[in-house]
Amino acid sequence: MAIFGPGSQDPWGDAVSALRRMQEEMNRTLAGSGVVAAEYPPVNVWRGEEGIVVTAEVPGVSLDDIEVVVHQNTLTIKGRRGPAAGVPEASYHRRERIVGPFARTIALPFNVDAGRVSATADAGVLTIELPRPEADKPKRINIATA
Repeated sequence: MAIFGPGSQDPWGDAVSALRRMQEEMNRTLAGSGVVAAEYPPVNVWRGEEGIVVTAEVPGVSLDDIEVVVHQNTLTIKGRRGPAAGVPEASYHRRERIVGPFARTIALPFNVDAGRVSATADAGVLTIELPRPEADKPKRINIATA
């Protein structure tokens, strides 16, 4: 359903097209610089009564180059992604995979038991399990009859 009368133009059409062209130009400009437009690494966060599970995609990153830090209700994943092995530094035609340092800090919905946090990696996916302290877990209260 058009909200403009016959023969009139959408006043936003030109502005949206201009913004799309600017975004495409920025993407082309930044593609060769190693600058990341999105946050890296991409993560998923699941919350349950027992705790939190965070998965982060870190393909090609050595586990020795990753640091996981937990403090109260904050998780930080830091690391460094090196260039692909066997690829000489050259004039790239297109470069979308970043190299260099990265850091991602995630605010957690509650404090976690830092002493029981565990991290594993499989096929380029880092999985971090952050258990909730027993004292912070929801408790079901039984109601006594009078």
